[in-house]
Formats: sequence, structure tokens, C-alpha cells
Amino acid sequence: MSELLGKKERLKDALRRLHEGKDIEEVKREIKELLKDISPLEIPVIEQELMQEGVSVEEIAKMCDLHVELFREALSKKINIPEEGHPLNTLYRENEEIIKDAEKLRLYAENLPEKIDELKEFAGQLRFIGFTHYDREEMLLFPYLERRGITAVPSTLWRKHDEIRIKIRQLLKFVEKGMIERAREKAMEVSSLLIDMVFRENNILYPTLASLLTEGEWKAIKQQEEQFGFYRVKPAEWKSSAKPVHPYEIEPRIEEDVIKALPEEVRNAFQEAKVDRSRIKREGDIELDIGYLLPEEINQIFKTLPFGITFIDRDDRVRFFSGHRIFRRPRSVLGRPVQLCHPPKSVHIVEKILKAFKDGSRSRADFWIRMGDKFVYILYVPVRDEDGNYIGTIEIEQEISELRKLEGEKKILDWK
Repeated sequence: MSELLGKKERLKDALRRLHEGKDIEEVKREIKELLKDISPLEIPVIEQELMQEGVSVEEIAKMCDLHVELFREALSKKINIPEEGHPLNTLYRENEEIIKDAEKLRLYAENLPEKIDELKEFAGQLRFIGFTHYDREEMLLFPYLERRGITAVPSTLWRKHDEIRIKIRQLLKFVEKGMIERAREKAMEVSSLLIDMVFRENNILYPTLASLLTEGEWKAIKQQEEQFGFYRVKPAEWKSSAKPVHPYEIEPRIEEDVIKALPEEVRNAFQEAKVDRSRIKREGDIELDIGYLLPEEINQIFKTLPFGITFIDRDDRVRFFSGHRIFRRPRSVLGRPVQLCHPPKSVHIVEKILKAFKDGSRSRADFWIRMGDKFVYILYVPVRDEDGNYIGTIEIEQEISELRKLEGEKKILDWK
């Protein structure tokens, strides 16, 4: 016990000097040396005593920052972490932030109800782990494993991600309702789950990705990761001369020596029979910006859309319309100037919209009208090429009476 008290006093003194800005690097080294000698089971005891003596959560979190530095150093000895800006480097850095936040969450929970306001704000921020870090893994990384026949590992991790998302929502509900004991229990549970997920990712998922993915695959991931955002980090730029390679473009073959080098959990989950060797591009496909479709599929998609679409080209002539319509539109309008498809009294409105689209001063025009028991929404949007040049206008018409009645949420299938 006296040894533990001695460590606590030395940590408290070091944290105080760190706060005062005295010999910061030297103090940080001292704390890191202390942490090396402290068991993980002792740390919560020391932290709790420090808080009881008036040391703030934020000050104790600095100790967690240094603990994470030790964790990173130990990890670097086992795994070759890529340079900054590389998507895998970003994932590791986010996990460092998640570890620190899991520790802070536990500290807030141990000090309820005094820290209830801080816990409420903090728990709300934790939801972004799911929106950013987990979403990127599920949408950008997992497809590369699934293509290679590794489906069980991504499936298990996704279920765990969803469990954490649910638990964070439950935590927020308990906090907002002032249910202190339930909030404390749930916060402890979320903290444990977050740390467990970091362990799974750092020791199973990321080493697997590092072994399997090529530079071209990482470049494709880098090009798309911004749309999901990041958790508490801002990645540096990462350049590569490799051609981006998407999951559907790879030859899903894993060499025997690579399989043997994978983490045990992945080796056991690998199934040759589940390797996805399908080809995305078929004979007769039209290559679009994103994806490939047969002419028949394009035609049937337009016929099936639950709203009507009309395309007017840059010369104001009707080039196309889909089959699902509210307003009657015969084939005889094809090739007709759009101005002549409207009553003379409203042609000036058509001209005004087209002029604004062509000069770039407007990017949409919408109207809504009642037609008996129907409520119809009409939207006009300009179509532009890659250089921003006007090439036409789309008119979309949709009956939205049922949409206007929607309230709340519907998250499950209600088929009988």
C-alpha cells in the first residue's frame, strides 16, 4: 500500500508541474516512466484518489495522453505503421483518441452526479465515432476483405460497432433523464466496449489490411475517406503515384505465405469458397462515372422510378421523358422546343428559369400544386458537364401526398 501511495504522490506532483508548464518534456518523461511501473489495475485507483483530492478530469486525462504514447511506442515495435496521411495511419491515430475518450468517459462516470453536465456533452460527442471511424471501416475497408473471402471478421466487427452505437444512444437517454446509476453503469460499459474494439482493430483488422491491401487500394480509400469525416484527427496529405484500385477491380487471390502471416483469427475465418470472383463489367455494359449498366437496365430503371423525369437539352428541346408520369406527355413532344410544350401565358416563366440556369445565377426552381386529392411537387435543376458548362435541364415531378403525412421514424420492415 505504501508503494502505491508513493506512486500516487509522485504522479500528482508530476501532473501539477505539467499543469504549471515546468520542464514539460522532462515531466512527461517522468510520468511515462512511472506509468511503465504501474499495473493497469492500479491506475483507476490512483485516478480516483487524485480526483477526490481535487485534480480535474482534464488534468488526469493528460496522464492518459502519455499512457497512449506508451501504447503507440509498444505497438510500433510490433507493427509497421505507415506515414502520416496514409489511411491506416489515420485509423491508428483515431484509435488513440478513442482510448483517451474511453478513459475520460470512465472518469466522468465515477464522479456522478457532480459531472453529469460534462458527461452529457461528452457522450454526445462519442456518437461521432460511429459516424466517422466505424462508417469508414464498414464502407471503405470491409469490401476489400469480403472480396478476398474474409467475411466473418468484418461481419463480427460490424455487429460490435452497432452494439457500441446502441449503447451510446442508451447512455445519452439515461443522462438526459437524470438516471444517474443507469448512466454510470452504461458509461462504464461503453468505455469497456470502446477499448475492446480498439484492441480488436489494432491487433486483428489493421495488421490484416496492412498485409493484404496494395498501395492502389489504399489510394482508392484515401480518395473517398473525406466524405465520411474523421474522429478528432485531421489527416495530412498523402500522395501516391499508384492507380486507384476498388474492391471490384482486384484479383481476389491470397498467396499461401500471406495467409500464414495473417492474425490467427483471420486465418481461421478465411474461406476460399467465399472468394468473390465476379466481374463488375459485363459484355454490353455502358460505363458510367460510377458503375456499369446495360441499356435495358437503364431503360427499366427510368421506367421504375416512382417519379417522372424529363430532360431538355442545351437547345431547349425535349430529348427524353420517363414512363411514370403525373402530367400527360405523349411521344409527340420528343424533339419539340420546351417553350411550345407550355401554355403561352407561362412561357415567360420557362424562359426565365432556362436563362438563369444557363448563366449560372440559379441552380434550382421548384413549385407545388394541388390536383384534386393529389399534392404534386415539381423541381427543375440544371445539368452541367465536368467543366460546369450547361448541357440541359431536368424536370422532376412527384406526387407527395403520402410523404407529407410521415412522422417519427420507421426502422423495421412491417410486411405481413
